[in-house]
Amino acid sequence: MNRVPTEYEQLAHAASPRGDVVLRKRRRDSAAPVIELRVNGVFVMDTAETSTEEALASAALGLVESPHRVLVGGLGLGFTLQAVLADPRVGTVTVVEIEEPVVAWMRDGTIPHGPAVLADERLTVVVADLATALDEADESGPAYDLVLLDVDNGPGYLVHDHNRSLYEEPFLARVHDVLRPGGAVVVWSAAPAPELMRIMEAAYGNCSEIAYDVLLHEREEQYLLYLARRVASET
Repeated sequence: MNRVPTEYEQLAHAASPRGDVVLRKRRRDSAAPVIELRVNGVFVMDTAETSTEEALASAALGLVESPHRVLVGGLGLGFTLQAVLADPRVGTVTVVEIEEPVVAWMRDGTIPHGPAVLADERLTVVVADLATALDEADESGPAYDLVLLDVDNGPGYLVHDHNRSLYEEPFLARVHDVLRPGGAVVVWSAAPAPELMRIMEAAYGNCSEIAYDVLLHEREEQYLLYLARRVASET
């Protein structure tokens, strides 16, 4: 049986220094329409498969008893952030997103669930480069109980080359320094990242990998989370 080809409708477009930021709706056969985000021509995420974004939040939240202050690197379509805010133990959340149009589309309802997510009084949205935001946090010493990193598709599938540094030792060591003792960092990746795991083990003294099987665009894929904790007491 011949399938009806996928139809695309552009919902919003903006140009940024890092490339085009595009929000579009796709529909295939009788399936419900799906909202998709692309940056610099690279698929970032959509509303069809959000389980691993939500797993990023749940895995991180399961690592600490009191996740009072949380930093989320990357807003995207907001599913990781939404899962973090659903935990009543969370006191405050700072989400850092470099692409201002993505924040605007979440605020104005272009992304339909966005206004409800961003209305949470515990939330602060920072439009900035993540490394810059982390440097400013680092000035005041350990600040966060959890840091969640989902700025693109992991070290093997970068949205743009600038993000490569976010998976390297200097940046991940700074993440360590802004974590309170016993705090944790979790990194999302679209593919196995053994070098990332090695770097995290070196910076934290520990790292574990969790794999998730997902069905994406009718293809079986495997996404991964990399988890590490700052030791509770350091000499």
